[in-house]
Amino acid sequence: MGALGKSTFENYQRNAEKMRIGVIGTRGIPNHYGGYEQFAEYFSQYMIQNGHDISVYSSSLHPYQEKYFNGVRLIHCFDPEDKLGTFGQFIYDFNCILNSRKQHFDIILQLGYTSSSIWGWLLPKDTVIVSNMDGLEWKRSKYNWAVRQFLKLAEYLAVKTSDYYIADSKGIQSYLKDKYDIYSEFIAYGVHANQKIDSKLFFEMKLKIGEYNMLIARMEPENNIETILDGVVKSFIAEPFIVIGNASNSFGRKLQNKFRKYENIKFIGAFYDLASLNFLRTNARFYFHGHSVGGTNPSLLEAMVSKACICAHGNTFNNSILGENGFYFQNSEDVAKLLNSKHTDCQEQKERNYKKVVENFSWERINSAYETYLESCLKA
Repeated sequence: MGALGKSTFENYQRNAEKMRIGVIGTRGIPNHYGGYEQFAEYFSQYMIQNGHDISVYSSSLHPYQEKYFNGVRLIHCFDPEDKLGTFGQFIYDFNCILNSRKQHFDIILQLGYTSSSIWGWLLPKDTVIVSNMDGLEWKRSKYNWAVRQFLKLAEYLAVKTSDYYIADSKGIQSYLKDKYDIYSEFIAYGVHANQKIDSKLFFEMKLKIGEYNMLIARMEPENNIETILDGVVKSFIAEPFIVIGNASNSFGRKLQNKFRKYENIKFIGAFYDLASLNFLRTNARFYFHGHSVGGTNPSLLEAMVSKACICAHGNTFNNSILGENGFYFQNSEDVAKLLNSKHTDCQEQKERNYKKVVENFSWERINSAYETYLESCLKA
């Protein structure tokens, strides 16, 4: 096991030699699923443009089944998730790792570990293993006790079977140091600074600029959606509160049933058109971000680059990104107070957040940081 110290990394001089990299832990590219897939799509194309050889593992269920995507080699592996449900992900990751043993990669970049780390002992021994350590999955309240214990084990196995580590938030970096006494390189998630906007959905919903509030989130307890909506009720405000996210799961149905009598709370379901979401975030009075588990959350960065006035759940993950450029809540009473407040200093916060995103979280910067760190791991 290696442990690349910070001073070593800071003093490292770039090695211009081409790297041969395999990316595992995603459903494949182009992105049709989530954050890791989005990162893999952007990062792999960046690396190809910089002269490296990179392959991304892709599910046999992915709608894109070509051998290459914009110059990036795709390795399709059998995935029985459509027949076996969640267990199929373990089979898919097993197949990816088995295939990686014959590819002679210099580096394997493992994005997450939930269904792959139990096969970590099968990873090729002559390849450097660098793992992005995900967002403390075992803390998610949607999982029962047995699943949480398994996720703790999966995290432990990922630590033991990896050579180097990446944390996408300062909170996870500190946790890994305290729990396992390992150094992890902090590299956040990225976002495009120049966002497109589309006002069509805004006008279809008959909203008025600065006279509505909103949130965008998966319907999960740890995203504090119920806390936020309880605060909306306690505030007695009449202005619309827009809830965007797929509410077809059991928790989503519970929320819809609980708040159905409040006409100002509007569940509009999942919506993925980024230009329309950007316009909604920009023109809301408050954008609420309740996520309390995980690393650098993409939706928080998107809110920042949209110049939204952000009210975030007070935790180390959100605070490490927003700092003083947001309002914070812990409970429904805090939410009600924010909604009834007359804050006038949002504009300065919006500009500082936008500047922070451009300077620290652009995809160009994030991709470059990954490239440099992988090169330093290989050299070490």
